[in-house]
Order: sequence, then C-alpha cells, then structure tokens
Amino acid sequence: MIRRPVAWVVAVILFLEAFGVAALNWFLGIVVDRQDMSLAGLDPDMMSMSSKIGGLLFGAYFALCGVAALFVALRNRPPAGLGRILLISAAVVHGLLGAFAWGLVGWSAFLFMVIVLGLIVLLLMTYDRPPAPAAEDPEDTKGDDGSPVSPPPAPTTP
Repeated sequence: MIRRPVAWVVAVILFLEAFGVAALNWFLGIVVDRQDMSLAGLDPDMMSMSSKIGGLLFGAYFALCGVAALFVALRNRPPAGLGRILLISAAVVHGLLGAFAWGLVGWSAFLFMVIVLGLIVLLLMTYDRPPAPAAEDPEDTKGDDGSPVSPPPAPTTP
C-alpha cells in the first residue's frame, strides 16, 4: 500500500517546511531590524518582532500538521478529529500559497506547493475508503454455548 509511505513523506515535508518558514521569517525580522527604516510610520522594532513571532507561529502550525501526519504514519489509521482538520487546513494553505507563489516567486515554488498539496490530499483520500468487509467466519454463527444461532420466529397475526 502507498498509505504509510505517503504519510511519512508528508510528515517529513511538513517538518522541513515548518523549519524553513520559521527560519525565513526570523531572517527577515533580522533584516528589518538592521535596516532601521520606517514603513509608513510603523516602528521598525515592532515590524521585526511581528515578523519573528509570525514566523514562529506559522512554523508551529506546520509542525503541528506534521505531527498529525506522523501519527497517521505510525498508527496506519486515518486521521480523525483535530488531526484531520489540521491536514485539511494545511491542504487549503498550500493551495493558497501555491496561487500566490505563481505570481510572486515563480513556477518552481508553485510546483512545490502543488506537489505538497497533492500529497496531503492523497494522504486524506487513501484513508477515506471504508474497510473491506471481512469474510464471514463459521464460528460467528454459533452462540456462546456452541449451538447454532437461529433468528427469532416471525410474528403471526391472529
């Protein structure tokens, strides 16, 4: 099956992306801090701090999504509850980032975002199928004492 390897790949990519986003925003915060310039009267220290905090929060979000994918890979069970919501929101974020990346960065960033989006959707969809029904075991048709189980008699009308 491809379910577990896809879950492992998604988890690794999301962890790398979490680190990359946090590091990039931290670097941009340092650049803004060293420039010591104001943008439309905004405080440069506040812009630097908000860039660093935003990067850490966004990185933590991607890391949390990576943890959800890691749980899917370890347990080989579909994501449920908060994990499913996190993975769906990560897919939406990657779709939006891909759309913005096409115009701002170029087609290579767009391609990366679409590949990650596809992997997350593949992770969600491969676990979405209901399990195949198990073959009927002849032992299941017997009662607790070993006697065959028969259905109750049909009601009769007087």
